[in-house]
Amino acid sequence: WCWPNVTCGGPRWLVVAHLSIKYPYVDVSYILTVTCVSLNSDRYVRFLRDFLETAEKHFMVDFNVRYYVFTDCPDDVPSVNLSQGRHLTVIQVPASNRWQEISARRMEIIQTAIESQISREADYIFCLDVDSKFHARWGAESLGRLVAVIHPGFYRKTRNHFTYERRPASTAYIPMDTGDYYYAGAAFGGFVEDVYTLTKVCRNQLEEDARNSIEAVWQEESHLNRYLLSNKPSKLLSPEYQWDDKKTKTKEVKVIRFSSVIKNYAEIRPNV
Repeated sequence: WCWPNVTCGGPRWLVVAHLSIKYPYVDVSYILTVTCVSLNSDRYVRFLRDFLETAEKHFMVDFNVRYYVFTDCPDDVPSVNLSQGRHLTVIQVPASNRWQEISARRMEIIQTAIESQISREADYIFCLDVDSKFHARWGAESLGRLVAVIHPGFYRKTRNHFTYERRPASTAYIPMDTGDYYYAGAAFGGFVEDVYTLTKVCRNQLEEDARNSIEAVWQEESHLNRYLLSNKPSKLLSPEYQWDDKKTKTKEVKVIRFSSVIKNYAEIRPNV
């Protein structure tokens, strides 16, 4: 499997210099879905303003972008000034009593939105968690049919240290000594039709597990990793596209483009 890795200092700038030119006959649109479902009002929507304001500075600048925000508290969505050609759509979804249920429903929410609306509006889609912010340019170098990001907590580890689902009873099961990378569930994307297939398969597997009274260790992230084991990403982004602010910056990661912010999990995930 010859994966095209994108990392700081690589060939990205040759690609970006070509694709970011505004030719009059080029009309490529992007959907950025933002998971913003809380266990209680304001627990996750509080992160949305920083997310959107930093996305306006760094995410697909000069392209048409529509933000899809999925939240149980739409009245709390902040007003943010968006550039020309960029729009915000808010979709209300049910709240949950457990953060694990929110995580598990993410694939269903995205699949349903693609079926009902997104497939008619965009060429590419990226699915990101709201408790994050952008720090540097995220551009056309990230595009591909199926795009995954190496998890910042595992890029230095061997596969037997990956927290895959190891129970054979789960449809997310990956045996020891198997696997390529551990992919971040907080960031993935690609062509709309490819992401649709991913979310549909993962949703079906999540529902099959639920019928069998089993929940994968990391919910939709476990199923994402299982899917990508059999359906290799066409592009693999380095951890600079999904860093964790709790981690110290390392010499390999020269630029942090997007990261999860530091938060009090005891507050926003009270059932941990």
